[in-house]
Amino acid sequence: MTAAHPDDDPGSGLSRWERRTGGPATALAVLFLVSYAIPILGPGLPAPLLTACDIADITIWALLGADYLYRFTLAADRLRFVRRHLLDLCVLVLPMLRSVRVLRLVMLVTVAHRRVHAVTRVRLGVYVAAATALLVFVASLATLDAERSNPDANITGFADALWWSFTTITTVGYGDQYPTTNTGRFVAVALMFCGISLLGFITASLASWFVERFNAVEQGSEEARDDLAQLLAEVRELRAEVAQLRAPDPGVPPAADGTDVPGPPRAR
Repeated sequence: MTAAHPDDDPGSGLSRWERRTGGPATALAVLFLVSYAIPILGPGLPAPLLTACDIADITIWALLGADYLYRFTLAADRLRFVRRHLLDLCVLVLPMLRSVRVLRLVMLVTVAHRRVHAVTRVRLGVYVAAATALLVFVASLATLDAERSNPDANITGFADALWWSFTTITTVGYGDQYPTTNTGRFVAVALMFCGISLLGFITASLASWFVERFNAVEQGSEEARDDLAQLLAEVRELRAEVAQLRAPDPGVPPAADGTDVPGPPRAR
């Protein structure tokens, strides 16, 4: 049996830090989503408000970067930490470029993923539904942000972007709305991949549920058969005892009518 890695130990410094910062990191991710969505949904808002959203965007990105660096210093095996958190590193480094700014939205997923290990199976369906809704929403924002400035775009409003995201993640793809920019197509590929993964997860979950139910029924049937066999064995024992009690006493001659005639008591 392979020993657990020190970084996976619940008592390690890395694990304790991630447990303590799970809630604040989630709050930062939600705040980032708000600061990202406001300029896209309301491009005509006052300039100071849009500037405040940009400042909040950069500040949250810096805070999450500091969190990554601190977790890196706490890791016992830093190379393993980098390998296991490559997505976090890409999210922090690549979005410095305007062309891949959309990757900042992945922060929402990476922060949520850090808390998946604490999600029980009972709550997994709720988690997946919430993650899917969040994915559709942020994909709609990212696509609208990328397509709005393109004169050839056919996704020009949030309603169009939301409709396109729903049809894409469900792998329906009517074709009435489609991205025309490279960033929009990148989002489309990610949504298609997530849609296929989502369908696979739902199928696997349903299959697992049915298998568990069948196993439970089969186990109950086996227990019922065992109980019935035990009951039959007890009935046979009782019948044997009753037959032995009803058997004629060999020391008593039978009467003329076939019944036993009481004789002198046997010596004990």
